[in-house]
Amino acid sequence: MMGANKLTGAIAALMDEYKKAIDELIAVIEPISPHQLIKTIEPESSNPDCISIQTILTHVTASMFSYAVYIENSIGLQTTRPERLQFDHITPYISRLREALKYNEDFFTRNPDITMEEFDQSKKINTRWGQQYDVEQMLEHAIVHILRHRRQIKNALIQFNS
Repeated sequence: MMGANKLTGAIAALMDEYKKAIDELIAVIEPISPHQLIKTIEPESSNPDCISIQTILTHVTASMFSYAVYIENSIGLQTTRPERLQFDHITPYISRLREALKYNEDFFTRNPDITMEEFDQSKKINTRWGQQYDVEQMLEHAIVHILRHRRQIKNALIQFNS
């Protein structure tokens, strides 16, 4: 459990699940070779984030910071999203995943009394893809985002080995 002594309640539960999702993703990607990282999965994909494991991981790591920045900005901080980074080896992606998780954990440690559930639509977080979330929903979305892309990467590795 991460920071169990610092975080409590829904925040602690969601951050534990976020860490679990990241740990599971790392277990899947750790053995990936540089060749597998850049190998095309979906050459005809209309989504540039899904062409290779490299583009998926670039998208996933950037998204982890983006979700946190949405939350930060919803409480009045003027945070800008960190640069989107692409790597040629798996090790920096693993480091970036851990760094993004720590960024999220540090934010919630500094803001333990943040309102998790918001029923007033005017106070929800508006995303650039058109959804509205409260903090709890944004974190839940962030966790499922990791799970979905972990599954996608796992399937790509099966495809590569068949």
